[in-house]
This record gives sequence, C-alpha cells and structure tokens, in this order.
Amino acid sequence: MFRVIKWVFWVTFWVLVGAMFHYTLPQVDIVRVTDTYEKRIDPGENSLFWAQADIGTDGTVANRDVFFIQTRRAKGDVMVYRNEDTGWGWPPYFKFDTSNLQAEAADAKSTADAPQYYAIKHYGWRNEFFTIFPNAISIRAVAGPDASKGIPFLNIFILTLFAAIAWAIWVRWRRFRMARIDPTLEAIEDDMAEKSGAVRRWLGSWKKKT
Repeated sequence: MFRVIKWVFWVTFWVLVGAMFHYTLPQVDIVRVTDTYEKRIDPGENSLFWAQADIGTDGTVANRDVFFIQTRRAKGDVMVYRNEDTGWGWPPYFKFDTSNLQAEAADAKSTADAPQYYAIKHYGWRNEFFTIFPNAISIRAVAGPDASKGIPFLNIFILTLFAAIAWAIWVRWRRFRMARIDPTLEAIEDDMAEKSGAVRRWLGSWKKKT
C-alpha cells in the first residue's frame, strides 16, 4: 500500500512540475494577425490564468480592459492571445509594454489574399471551456509560414538547470537516507522482530507440554 501511495505521489508531483514548465516557459507561433481588439474582462474562477492590471493603473478594480490579438496560425487554425503586463510578478517576463505591443500587432494585420506572417512569443494555454488565453510577449516579422521559430535557448537553459538541481538534491537525499534513515529503520525492524520473538516464546511457555 505504501509503495502505491509513493508512486502516486511522485507521478502527481512530476505531472504538476511538467505542467508548470509548459505553462510558464516561452513558446513561439508563426501566425498571420487578423485583428486586434479590447474587451472588458471580469476574472472569476479562472482568475489564476489572468495577469494583472497594467503597471501604473488601479489594480484594485475587479474588472478591467484587456487587449487581445486575433490570429491564424500557419496551418490555418485560429489562435487568440491576450496582451497583459506581467510587471514584477509571475512569470518573471518583466513585461511593461502592453500598449506598444498592441500597436505593433495592429500594424501587422493582413488578409488571406496578401498574408504577412509574424512570430509571436507567448506563454500560457488556450482553453475555450475555461476561457483561458495565452499571453503574448513579443511579435516580429518573419519571411513566411515555414519560417524557423529559432532555437529555444532559454528553455534549454532553464530545464537543464532544473535537472541539475533536482539531480543534486536527489543524490544528497539518497546519501542521507543510506547513512541515517535506512540504518535507523533496520534497527527498529530488528528490535521489533526481537521483541516479537520474545513475546512468542513467552506465550509458548504457557502451552500445555506433552
């Protein structure tokens, strides 16, 4: 039973870690910008997936206006991005140029007859059921729909650093367990086995002897 609980714990832990990295690490989409707009948003149960009010504005108001960027990906499917400041909060993108990015996106609009493609860097997920949108970080022009997204050096660095830290912690925990915890548990098991044997011998002494 303990082994099952242990495996469930570790599987759940690593799934959550993977989800956190997938949500927060930057990703790049090659898209054609079709429109930009601004909409009043009242964050509710999905407030965790919205950023914050623009830096310098009143952040105590429950609802606020949020910029959005409508696009079509190179394969033709629709993707909508929100455009919010991250400020000094999490994730640490230190984004303060929401209005500038919205102006760039508005200037990047094109039609299907004369498409112009852009690489939008973003983080987050798109979920229609929970009304969740990825947050656009930057936009740059590319040659076409098959343009390279570039090598994700930042993602590689962060994941490598995390793997190194996790490995170092695991090695030190394993050494500590082998040096301190395992001997203690073995001593407890031996002591319990010895006491159990003594009890069985004592009970055996009360049995009728032939």
